[in-house]
Amino acid sequence: MTGESKPVAKKQEDKVIAGSINYDGYLEYKAEKIGKESTISEIVRLVIEASNTKVPIAKIADTVSGYFVPTVIIIAIITFLVYLCLGQDFSIAISTFVTILVVACPCSLGLASPLAIVVSEGLCASNGILVKKSEVLENAQKVNTIVFDKTGTLTYGTLKIAEIINYSNIEEKELLQLVGSIESMSTHPIGKAFKEYLEKNKLEKLEVKEFGNITGLGIVGKINGQKLILGNSKILKEYNIKNIYHQDEEKLTKNGNSIVYVANSDKILAIIGVNDIIRENAKETIGILNKNKIETIMLTGDNKETAEKIAESIGITKVIANVLPSEKAKIIKELKKEDRYVMMCGDGINDSPALSCSDIGVSVNSGSDIAMDSSNVILTKNDLESIINLIKISKKTIRNIKQNLFWAFFYNCLMIPIAMGLLKPIGIGINPMIASVAMVFSSITVILNASRLKNMKIKK
Repeated sequence: MTGESKPVAKKQEDKVIAGSINYDGYLEYKAEKIGKESTISEIVRLVIEASNTKVPIAKIADTVSGYFVPTVIIIAIITFLVYLCLGQDFSIAISTFVTILVVACPCSLGLASPLAIVVSEGLCASNGILVKKSEVLENAQKVNTIVFDKTGTLTYGTLKIAEIINYSNIEEKELLQLVGSIESMSTHPIGKAFKEYLEKNKLEKLEVKEFGNITGLGIVGKINGQKLILGNSKILKEYNIKNIYHQDEEKLTKNGNSIVYVANSDKILAIIGVNDIIRENAKETIGILNKNKIETIMLTGDNKETAEKIAESIGITKVIANVLPSEKAKIIKELKKEDRYVMMCGDGINDSPALSCSDIGVSVNSGSDIAMDSSNVILTKNDLESIINLIKISKKTIRNIKQNLFWAFFYNCLMIPIAMGLLKPIGIGINPMIASVAMVFSSITVILNASRLKNMKIKK
């Protein structure tokens, strides 16, 4: 709901947003807003409001096709009457009339755009890109600004052990086994990171006695008669343990880590840094986007220091942190006012208003249902490189549509005058049979050209 990658301790009189998860302890709260006034209702309202303000894209081919058929009929009738007025046989006049109607091909005009889009949608689907609105394939090539959520989008939203500073005589692996055995009894996401460490390294979970949880501070437990205290710097004060390692804590924090102090009853044994895992290919994707002069922005509800550290590591230069869900949508609207074509990529409920009001909303498949409902595109592979593939497919699709339209216009501009008999003085003319073959050839040409999109090289 908030965009934080790590749980935030709450104390008396703090505000708690409906939809938040209480990882540990007993929570008693008073509802200040109900129904339509709640945060979740506000998010839903913003999603609906943004969805209703989207402007439909005008289809050039459809507009032209609407005028094309009556225009051809008028041309055919005029030609028929002219032939009769010039004293031509009725059979020749009617043959010319039929030839014009047969050779004129509105089919190629009608197929030019939708056929290319259908082929491209299939190409997207086979490469882990689910396009919910066909307009995306026409518009993704216009994108010049991409806004990324942090937690769950640029990162996996799961914590891992990143750094450890060991002050004790205990070997690092043994120390992490001791810490992991106690942490794995906690419901906190940090505990899950240690539990996964034990499983990954096939370390035995040791027996823990006198386990205790101190809400907002940390946990304690005994292993082999030794009491271990694990938590943030506040837990050290609770047990009157002197902290002489403030500089090391600051160093780990600047690297975007959450800090876990490990201490016994007398002193600090180690400091462990835990952070969110950056999504695979995130750095490479941002690098390619920057190279193509597409501005990348991180927009997150997480704290500024953590956000800036992750942004720096993957190449994003602009960070907007500590923002609420409604503020995310406002920022997207402000960017659009600057004549930017904005793509928003997110995964959480808090991203849904921004996804809805962006020009193109992209959600990762691991995201929330409301985020996926609010987006135009779902990345089923959860791979950010799919965004680059989407833009590439869009550019190729537009080029293919233009080629199809050019051929359709060229064909009709060439064949209709021939069917009218304007080139008969130089010996060039056609009959209804040849006209029908030419019409079929025109449609097949468009179909074959659109089919070429299937052979596009996509980075897997």
